[in-house]
Amino acid sequence: MSKKLGSQTITLAKPVNILSAASTVGPKEGEGPLAKYFDVVLTDILAGENSWELAEAKIAKDTFTMAVSKSNLDLTTIDYILSGDLLNQSISTTFGIKDLNIPFYGLFGACSTMGEGMSLGSMLIDGGFANYILAGASSHFCAAEKQFRFPLELGTQRPPTSSWTVTGQGSVVLSLDGEGPYIKQITTGKIVDMGIKDPNNMGAAMAPAAVDTMIAHFKDTGKNPDYYDLIITGDLGYVGKELVVRLMKENGYNLETNYTDCGIEIFDKNTQDTHAGGSGCGCSATTFCGYYYPKLKSKELNKILFIPTGALMSPTSTKQKQSIPAIAQAVVIESFF
Repeated sequence: MSKKLGSQTITLAKPVNILSAASTVGPKEGEGPLAKYFDVVLTDILAGENSWELAEAKIAKDTFTMAVSKSNLDLTTIDYILSGDLLNQSISTTFGIKDLNIPFYGLFGACSTMGEGMSLGSMLIDGGFANYILAGASSHFCAAEKQFRFPLELGTQRPPTSSWTVTGQGSVVLSLDGEGPYIKQITTGKIVDMGIKDPNNMGAAMAPAAVDTMIAHFKDTGKNPDYYDLIITGDLGYVGKELVVRLMKENGYNLETNYTDCGIEIFDKNTQDTHAGGSGCGCSATTFCGYYYPKLKSKELNKILFIPTGALMSPTSTKQKQSIPAIAQAVVIESFF
């Protein structure tokens, strides 16, 4: 029997359990409103390493290991790791996990990578190809600024539309059995490019992709936004969130009562000078693993639509004045089987 529902959505034959979740963040995130929810808050943004990139690799390894430990499993039990980051060739992930000796699929969905990993991991388990999967994503403010914008040493002024790349890693262990919360449906996004070229305005570039995936999800499933306790996009920040609400309203959907974005939750823009909010692979990954997963586990939240969003640009495309394609990956997570 087909598991395909509509044009972009699948319903898993048996919901996939999120067995555990782990999160590590940097010092700035540890000064934000969600600080107490993260497993580890670093006091040193270098994490004791000699470069930003090696620091991110260490964060990735340690957080993956922590997620497995919290699930009471052993690393040898894990069938696959599905993960990625923002750096060229996903070096933070590959250098971080290279000694774990676990089969690996490297992913690139930019800041949507956590949603992509959870989606593909659930499909692998639902298809009978794996029993336990580690999915995760990381980013690092200093490494991302150096690669995509300007080295920090230049002291370049950031415009109000710019977002602050989260330093951190979020990891989950997925399995077929467990007590929830459960991944039940997945809506895979399409690339949407509205011609935005400003690398300092990620929210505007990614918002239309979030809207496109949301509308596809609602059309495929017949659901409305009020089905969910909360709809959570990944890292659109204040600029992108406002655009999503407006564009969804134009399409007949009201998101004014149960919609938020990880990029506005993780920082306090009034006290932390993060402008438009948080972004980066680690934004949705750490916010989900640290803040929302426990709420689902305790059944404070019962039904969420989790939609990490990604800007699929590179330093090369930006220098060549190309526009910024974007994508959003939607995952339905519910507390009850």
